[in-house]
Amino acid sequence: MTRPLFVSLCLLAASCSGAEKRDRPSPLVKVEAAASRSFVDRYEAIGTAAANEQVSLTAPVTERITRLGFSDGQYVRAGQVVAVLAQGQESAALASASAQTREAEQQLARINALRRRGFATKSSLDTQVASVAAARGEASAARESIADRVIRAPFGGYASLRTISVGAVVSAGTEIATISDTSQIKLDFTVPETMLSAVRVGQAIEATAAAYPDAPFRGVIRAIDPVIDPATRSVKLRAILPNSDGRIKPGMLVNVTIESRARTAVAVPELALVLEGERRFVYVLGKDGKAERVPVKTGGRDGPWVEIVEGLKPGTRIVTEGVVKLSPGAQARVAPASGQPRPR
Repeated sequence: MTRPLFVSLCLLAASCSGAEKRDRPSPLVKVEAAASRSFVDRYEAIGTAAANEQVSLTAPVTERITRLGFSDGQYVRAGQVVAVLAQGQESAALASASAQTREAEQQLARINALRRRGFATKSSLDTQVASVAAARGEASAARESIADRVIRAPFGGYASLRTISVGAVVSAGTEIATISDTSQIKLDFTVPETMLSAVRVGQAIEATAAAYPDAPFRGVIRAIDPVIDPATRSVKLRAILPNSDGRIKPGMLVNVTIESRARTAVAVPELALVLEGERRFVYVLGKDGKAERVPVKTGGRDGPWVEIVEGLKPGTRIVTEGVVKLSPGAQARVAPASGQPRPR
């Protein structure tokens, strides 16, 4: 190929390339005005449900069960008899002590009468008073021993499944039933110590259980442990959940969500952000259609929306889709609100 022909071909290629550049359209982008939205900080934790009150009723002595006053899972009232242990010896001891008390009281009445007539000494009167007191004490002890063999529910709640039967001999300390008050649930969970400034007593929480994923439970924080665990650098919180329908069971694993710092701030779609390392930018479109890259400081998130803490004011026209096609100072075309495909 001769040199003049080669030069002509090069000039022709350059001319064609320049024509292509001039004919390439500006990138198509979607533009929206930055608006304010509500944001809250959310923290999620896992807690374990516990009964409002729960007690394990055990046999105070080794004895035979003569009566049971509950069935599996039954609701028992406060003071209701749960079980009765054999009390034959105790009843006999009470009868004997009661008889001794009556005899001692009668003897005391006779000595008092003689004392008023001057036929009894003060010493004999004092001795008989002591005998009456001793007899009454023995009768009281017998009554207490009988009462110990009648086991009652200390508060209203649901009894556990029965594992013993009438006639069985139970040892001291053997569990007879567990009574659980589930009218409300205590929910214990932990949060990092860095969150202490964001939680307070009376603050609302939301809880969900795997058994009821679409039915959240709402409650409030009742107490904050005054001691931080030095091993985990976390603090335990206790929330109270109403449970009148009994759906939450003690021991259930519950997911807890805490919301704090409700606020209103400028928000942009996540697709509008340009990330470079630790820095964040958005493209602002001027009236001349040229894109300007503006640094911003981001905060929390709410679904696809990102909070802008600094760098952007409400109403500023920003590029929400098509940012990957732009560079600072580039000319852009704004896609109509409808009638054209969304920019990519």
